[in-house]
Amino acid sequence: MEPALRAGDRLLIRRCTPAQVRRGAIVVAREPLPILPVDRVIVKRVLAVPGDPVPRDRVPALRDVAGDVVPEGSLVVLGDNPAESRDSREFGYLDAGHLLGVAVRPMR
Repeated sequence: MEPALRAGDRLLIRRCTPAQVRRGAIVVAREPLPILPVDRVIVKRVLAVPGDPVPRDRVPALRDVAGDVVPEGSLVVLGDNPAESRDSREFGYLDAGHLLGVAVRPMR
């Protein structure tokens, strides 16, 4: 999430339902496709919420999905540093079941 967040920053998180998430919010979620067999968390910015048009032009993993809008129970998330980010460009929709909460503010 650089440059918005830096390594070592702490976040104050508010648990919420997927319906409370807004475009542009920074969310914390369990990694949907873990590389390691341990639970890891990801911090990403929300690009699209349910009902928004599918952002096929910005998210290659969603180019061939059915439907024209982001389905209920799904989010499209991107990292602020595309070269170093594992996000919806790689894994497609983030299932809302992975959502842990929304970042309220960084604590440095």
